[in-house]
Amino acid sequence: MSGDEERAGVSLTNLSQPLFDGAGATKRDLVDYLDAVRDRILPELRDRPLSVMRVRPGQQPFMQKNVPKYTPDWVRTVRVWAESSKREVSYALCDDRRTLLWFANQRAVEYHPTLVRAGDWERISYLVLDLDPPAGETFAAAVGAAKLVRQALADAGMAGAVKTSGAKGVHVFVPVGTEATIEEVAAATRAVAARAERIDPVLATTAYIKEERGGKVFLDSTRSGGATVVAAYSPRLRPGVPVSFPVPWDDLDQVTPADFTVHTAARLVADHDPWAELMPGPQRLPADLIAEGREIPIARVVAMHEGKRRARARRD
Repeated sequence: MSGDEERAGVSLTNLSQPLFDGAGATKRDLVDYLDAVRDRILPELRDRPLSVMRVRPGQQPFMQKNVPKYTPDWVRTVRVWAESSKREVSYALCDDRRTLLWFANQRAVEYHPTLVRAGDWERISYLVLDLDPPAGETFAAAVGAAKLVRQALADAGMAGAVKTSGAKGVHVFVPVGTEATIEEVAAATRAVAARAERIDPVLATTAYIKEERGGKVFLDSTRSGGATVVAAYSPRLRPGVPVSFPVPWDDLDQVTPADFTVHTAARLVADHDPWAELMPGPQRLPADLIAEGREIPIARVVAMHEGKRRARARRD
């Protein structure tokens, strides 16, 4: 039995199939989880151009930005110019249950919204730091780095909320006021990362080039502008299908990413929304933080120049 059914006008097919190799979950588990948490995840997706990670039977997972030609006409979309590919991309806006269920039926496992809203392209909602432990390290290393970021924010008179990435890492989100420009948020993000690194340079690094990180947790300050970050409550394409899940700061030491999966997370948010509850209000960026960040080179630009330098050295 395939277990096909219909919900909210969406035909759901092949629900009994394994979601992917090693998932320990079926397609039905994905659909049921996303439907159960729709009132939690939809506020994180609404009005934001969406990229998704999909997985088809027998194929490698892939990132989908441009909506396919067979997308229903009731799925809202927005066209965005992609400078990297020099073309317009038609992104979906996942604003309602029906669209979310359609994505689930497409085996869209991960949900990566932009930090800007459609129609408000000049304003970014959050300052975000993605804390990524090196290969071989555990979630505990990312937790230690998150505490450095929390201290750096507190020293600047700011506060953020934290969630598991759903992999080994941690995401710190700081809501920013509408007066901040994208460039100012990007600069402030670099400054927060640099200040956190200075607190404990043995544990954390802002080095963008992997070979220069020395086995430390990478404080990724590049999530700005048109960047995406996996949404709170989004599943991840990992064994067991963990979920990116909000955690109170004081509880970070007591959890692991595996505590939150498509099998366990829905009941944890059945009667409340911890991400909304833990998120502080929008904050004004301190002028000194912005000024400091403007003096810090943009990591991707530095990496690009370094890549070109290494290529020249190889040719020579």
